[in-house]
Amino acid sequence: MLKIADLDLFYGDAQALYGVTLEIAEREIVAIVGANGAGKTSLIRTIAGMQRPARGTIRFVGQEIAGLPSHRICELGIGQVAEGRQIFPNMSVVENLEMGAVIRRARKEARSQLERSYAMFPRLAERRRQLAGTLSGGEQQMLAIARCLMGQPRLIMFDEPSLGLAPLVVAEVFEIIRRLNADDGLTIVLVEQNVAQSLTLADRGYVLENGQIVMSGAGAALLADDRVRQAYIGI
Repeated sequence: MLKIADLDLFYGDAQALYGVTLEIAEREIVAIVGANGAGKTSLIRTIAGMQRPARGTIRFVGQEIAGLPSHRICELGIGQVAEGRQIFPNMSVVENLEMGAVIRRARKEARSQLERSYAMFPRLAERRRQLAGTLSGGEQQMLAIARCLMGQPRLIMFDEPSLGLAPLVVAEVFEIIRRLNADDGLTIVLVEQNVAQSLTLADRGYVLENGQIVMSGAGAALLADDRVRQAYIGI
């Protein structure tokens, strides 16, 4: 579904990604793990069209998308739940959700998707008129996920979805991601510092260090690898 080959990204003279190559099949959950500063968010932003790569290709369902503007990439069916949630704090819950359906591909099903979002996240239905900035951290993360779903994506990129959340809420968020894949058939790219949980959930994973892919394999195999456990889990 998504195929990236030989991707290089620079910020000015500083190189952030070095020849990144990876593949993600339809209906997979693929984790991209690594330390802070490894290039995980840079990779997500490049796929989403927020950064233009210096070299390399990004193909989504066979179409080259490297360098396309973000709105075009959204229209093709790639959604993103950004690090830090990035909701509109001074807008209500329902207004945030409606913003997720402004792209052309989502307008026809906007009303029915809104009802599906409320069914999936009952707390958002209860708080639909409440300002988003007054929600708890977990509720804001649910809103960010529901807003992404309003855009009718085929693939969702989650950037650090557990950041700043309590352990019980983290477990709930990971269960939501699992259900979106298992029940709705969505393809998931999971960028996450919580290596143990993300590799437990993922079909496959890639380890990113200093802008380069240094390991890849089945999620369970990476989780059992001594190098991964020592470097990222502390075991």
